[in-house]
Amino acid sequence: MKLNDTTVLITGASSGIGAASARAFAEAGANLILAARRIEGLSETAEHLCEAHDINVRAIELDVRNRGAVEVFVDDLLREGIAIDILLNNAGLAQGLSTVQDGDIEDWETMIDTNIKGLLYLTRAVVPSMVARGSGHVINIGSIAGHETYPNGAVYCATKHAVAAINRGLAIDTLGTGVRVSSVDPGLVETEFSVVRFHGDEDRAAGVYQGLRPLTADDVADAVLFCATRPPHANVREMILMPTDQAAAVHIHRNDG
Repeated sequence: MKLNDTTVLITGASSGIGAASARAFAEAGANLILAARRIEGLSETAEHLCEAHDINVRAIELDVRNRGAVEVFVDDLLREGIAIDILLNNAGLAQGLSTVQDGDIEDWETMIDTNIKGLLYLTRAVVPSMVARGSGHVINIGSIAGHETYPNGAVYCATKHAVAAINRGLAIDTLGTGVRVSSVDPGLVETEFSVVRFHGDEDRAAGVYQGLRPLTADDVADAVLFCATRPPHANVREMILMPTDQAAAVHIHRNDG
């Protein structure tokens, strides 16, 4: 299914799942608004996708934790007459891996501000216009951590449980409006996720994926596109996407040989 004449707003679009989703939507013919804290390289990505697929692509520097900036950004789009058909709430991160009693409060605040509040800021800014038009789709990137809690991950898991609750609640709140709400909740995906969690320790991050074949960002992007391309009467409410070698958050088969 092609998405021509559809506009997709992707947060956290500079790398990982966000960048892969941008490529997938571009190949499907959608116009893109790519937002990220790191503008370096994002403009070049936008230019490349625009030329390769003959679509409109805009790159915006945006920190979803800044409520005022989010509101101005979305208001400016609406004033330009740009209707956001699909909102992909992808911006998110984990920081630190420790018990609650030993946790770093700054890490907690970063996760809460990004994973919960940032997602809410974008959703609150974008969804009213979707409701007014009688159409639109919010797709949230969740996690297996939104369905389970694992050792030393209480706060990150709490933020992803919040995403799951918001996803389900938004579906109730928008029932009958024509707006669809979905989440894609992956297990282990080899991106910058673990490098960020471990504050740049690449060796420790690599160990997370050792001995198994994790998901790729492209795998998750494919799932996102699947959700976005269902017929209007069908909605994927929640999709849990796992590597074959992972049965649950901490139940992983590793081939040490």
